Amino acid sequence: MPSVTTRALSLLFRVTRKRQMSTPERARRRIAAPKDDSAPPAPMRHAYRVTEREVDGFPVYTVRPKDGPEPGKAVLHLHGGAYVSSITPWHWRLVALMADQGCRVEVPLYGLAPDHTHREAHPFVDRVWADLTAEVPAARTVLAGDSAGGGLAAALDQRLAARGSEGPARTILLAPWVDAALDNPEVAAVERRDPWLARAGLHECMRAWSGGDDPADPRLSPLYGEHTGTAPMDVYVGTHDLFWPDLRRLRERREAAGARTDLITCPGAFHVYPLVPCPEGRRARMRILAALRTL
Repeated sequence: MPSVTTRALSLLFRVTRKRQMSTPERARRRIAAPKDDSAPPAPMRHAYRVTEREVDGFPVYTVRPKDGPEPGKAVLHLHGGAYVSSITPWHWRLVALMADQGCRVEVPLYGLAPDHTHREAHPFVDRVWADLTAEVPAARTVLAGDSAGGGLAAALDQRLAARGSEGPARTILLAPWVDAALDNPEVAAVERRDPWLARAGLHECMRAWSGGDDPADPRLSPLYGEHTGTAPMDVYVGTHDLFWPDLRRLRERREAAGARTDLITCPGAFHVYPLVPCPEGRRARMRILAALRTL
């Protein structure tokens, strides 16, 4: 049974978030709207060591604990937002909690649709990963992401495995978008319960992000990529998240390839619930942070 807070937030999100994505027209307005400020909140800059650099023309923020030596472990965190929306304060809050575990957290802000496509994002995150692991061993690095950012993270892990490069110690993904087409027959039933996501809007976002490329391309749909040799993966998803059916399929494909996958499923929870201030989200965050402490 979901908490009272989660049930209340579900009602709110159905009005505020799902409405924005409920039709192609509304989604196109969201895609075309000016992007929000993506810089870390001012209080975060005071509480942590925050630096910024440019990689391939895009900003990358590094967040470290305020005091103490240079961290010997790291997280590369890729934010969600359907590939059209900026990083949010909820993301920055999770980044701060990760830094509190003694981690250096890299936050690459990839270009968003409609001005950019996935073709720019993949070499960009490859470069950020290479720069990071030149300074922190890959074996002490976690690759993390939520929703669209989770899809980017999963695709990066697959590329590393395909090249024979050392990948992360673990990937931690919050409801990653792993099938661009969303044509799994089971998705429709879950969509009716999902208070946040709607396929009509997501299809428009993916049309802008894909730049005309095949949705089955593993760079867009890591569900269809090669899973052999990829890192152990923790996936957090609620049963009221329309990505849930595809994430069950992801676990099946990964397990068939010998890739460890822990699908942590929260009954009644909505999309990316670990980011949200609700009891279910707090429990998920505590589990994620405990995993980082073992690095």
